[in-house]
Amino acid sequence: MAVTLTPGSTSTTSIANGDPVLISGIATGQPRDGLQVWVIGKNYVKISGVQVNSDDTYSYELKSAETQNLASGQYLVIIQHPMMNAEFDVIYNAASGEVINRQLDSGKAIFLLTGPGSLQRPDAGYALMQAIKSQNIDDDFTTVPFFVDEPSSLINPIGNHYIGDRFTLSGSTNLAVGNDLLVEIYSSSFTPTQKEQGSEFSGSSGTVKVVPGTGGYNTWSFDVDTSTFRADEYLVKVSGVTREVIASATFTVTERPAVTSTSLISTTAPLPANATQTTIPPTQPPATQSSLSVAGCILGLFVLCIARMMERM
Repeated sequence: MAVTLTPGSTSTTSIANGDPVLISGIATGQPRDGLQVWVIGKNYVKISGVQVNSDDTYSYELKSAETQNLASGQYLVIIQHPMMNAEFDVIYNAASGEVINRQLDSGKAIFLLTGPGSLQRPDAGYALMQAIKSQNIDDDFTTVPFFVDEPSSLINPIGNHYIGDRFTLSGSTNLAVGNDLLVEIYSSSFTPTQKEQGSEFSGSSGTVKVVPGTGGYNTWSFDVDTSTFRADEYLVKVSGVTREVIASATFTVTERPAVTSTSLISTTAPLPANATQTTIPPTQPPATQSSLSVAGCILGLFVLCIARMMERM
């Protein structure tokens, strides 16, 4: 799938060599000759015309074969609109390599875009924008930049896991959305065997799609279930199905530690095997002691009554 760029966007996209680039936007006014597209980069210049659709939309594509051999670096796309006079006032002369202002002296060369002594690419893009903005020119333009890099893929840190864990491998890539990546996970101790020998493969593999990301890079992810893994170190290899890109990483899977339970400890010491346990009943107060206490109370009351009677006589 192609990387889509929208002129006027402030974000910068990174693409990989071989990824097609689709440039699409809106141009009002229904220009008779369409728009002029300038693609300027390191040792690369391409100028093309593109028609505007009846709904004011347009699209232009750099195909895979064109981006395959682009040098790494920044590229600038300039979309030029002829505006009111329906003519491009700034044009490129392929014979001389010059950019020409048709409104000056019946066609004056502004700067050299290609060939010996031409401006370096960043300066050439800036000079072209300044030329189109000249006061004697009614043309207008919009731009969008992008970077080209060699195909790459990265794997985010994995960490170690226990047998039975489920987790997700993930990473980033400059491959376009829709590209396929093959994810392979296998034990580092696994080696190919003869047909008649047993094989103890432990791991997983599958194909995933590249999905939209942020910061100019896209992302990928792969779910892992270690239920059938054995304790070992594992190698992760991520490679392009149709593109030459590869990344690798390692992680370790171990047995989950056993859960131990703590037994309650009795504070009562066990009796020897030949000992006899004797139960001592609670101590009760003697019955006679209780009876004497009652009798003493009665005697005291009797003496008190006799003493009160003698006082009255």
